[in-house]
Amino acid sequence: MRDARSTGPGDLLDRRASGILLHPTSLPGPNGCGDIGAPADAFLAWLERAGQRLWQMLPIGPIGYGNSPYSAHSTFAGNTLLISLEALEKEGWLERAQPPSRLPHGRVNYAATARHRVRRLRQAFDNFRVRGHPASFEAFCAREAGWLDDFALYSALRDHQRGPPWVAWPAPLRDREPAALDEAKRSLAETIDFHRFCQWVFDRQWADLRQRSAAHGVALIGDLPIFLAHDSADVWANRRLFFLDERGAPTVVAGVPPDYFSRTGQRWGNPLYRWEVLEREGFSFWIERIRRALSQFDLVRLDPFIGFVRYWEIPASCETAIEGRWRPVPGRALFGAVKEQLGLERLPFIAEDLGAVSEEVFELRDALQLPGLKLLQFAFGDDPQAESFLPHNYERRSVVYTGTHDNDTLRGWWEDVGGEASTRTREQIIREKEAVRRYVPGRPSQIVWNMIRLALLSVANPPIFPTQDSLEVGTSARMNRPGTVGGNWEWRLRTLPPERAERLASLSATYARTGRKP
Repeated sequence: MRDARSTGPGDLLDRRASGILLHPTSLPGPNGCGDIGAPADAFLAWLERAGQRLWQMLPIGPIGYGNSPYSAHSTFAGNTLLISLEALEKEGWLERAQPPSRLPHGRVNYAATARHRVRRLRQAFDNFRVRGHPASFEAFCAREAGWLDDFALYSALRDHQRGPPWVAWPAPLRDREPAALDEAKRSLAETIDFHRFCQWVFDRQWADLRQRSAAHGVALIGDLPIFLAHDSADVWANRRLFFLDERGAPTVVAGVPPDYFSRTGQRWGNPLYRWEVLEREGFSFWIERIRRALSQFDLVRLDPFIGFVRYWEIPASCETAIEGRWRPVPGRALFGAVKEQLGLERLPFIAEDLGAVSEEVFELRDALQLPGLKLLQFAFGDDPQAESFLPHNYERRSVVYTGTHDNDTLRGWWEDVGGEASTRTREQIIREKEAVRRYVPGRPSQIVWNMIRLALLSVANPPIFPTQDSLEVGTSARMNRPGTVGGNWEWRLRTLPPERAERLASLSATYARTGRKP
């Protein structure tokens, strides 16, 4: 199959293709969660068989609060839970060993998985120390020193402090006093080196994954959240870029205002950027973020895109998002600097333009020639953008999703009857189903594949489906329930059914999404 990277980002978005949304932790595998080794290879083969040209993931940074990939401890580092232990065994860094039988093969138990994988990575590191540092390790550390040194030190300090956020560390470390950092670098040198080793391994394996993906004709799509977790190496090392007090605590935080879905809005709690400082520094922090993301992915989703036009500023003392205000962001200047500094003729981004967006958001998106999102699951209800989510209103330059990681699965959405666990009333569900029946052909029992068909036959480039929808699984397979803690991000595939791949390939070929004849 054609190399997915033999074309630029414009071609990837302009041609008729389709793809699948699946985070690597959700893949089958023996070590507690999926990873970018053999489990990823099996999925790439399945994607090729299914005629899919795109694999979209969630953020791949080291997970933080709530095991969420959106609360990563670094925007630059990789999640070491995704490292293939089998690949390390084949390279001779690890002796072959059976994973503990207590590790579940169903949902991810992050605590148990992390203990197992870190123990094995430390065994590999011991062998690495005995053999001596190869030239590729030294080259990686030199090339990525701009973020790697701070991340490795931050991670070693977290280990030493047994997990509290950096704002709760002893003041000299919290405030990065040079003498305290120098002492930590001396006393924690081995642990710091361990974290550098893990990132080197991740980087090598990720580069190999990109080559294997291209060989299958599959391009990779990443996800770049605009806001960072407060408890991250990035905020700790760059306090000048954020609204923080003298102790490092946020003075204002991110969120969204009250709307149809929430009377009190959403208080996300992320620290907010000092955009005037970022602009004065030539947006260098953001340029390096994007440079790193584009070294890992062919396309990147910017989430949420509204944050490049304006953000909702909430006083940190407020418990809800009601008492916030909109503040402007120099998005045009930022993307101008990105194009100039990275030498990009066309920006390889997808704009997540859902929610309480304004006309200014669409104007910036269109000025940058970025595709926006169409969410088919929201096309039949009371969403403010519902009409634009109907397939007959799509533009070619748009990405249509049957649902995202934050939505119920299509089957779960259709089978929802309302109640306390639902985000819709029974009356809303009845109206929505009536609208679906008028618009979507076929029997209700075929709703999932008929919705997939709608996305495929549309003019949007491209449609992307959560794996759960191609498997027709229900609410129990949902990836995330926004506003809840516990039980999220844990869903895993058990198998990759070939018959589902064949059905998706047939439909995709029918609507000229595969480059093959039906």
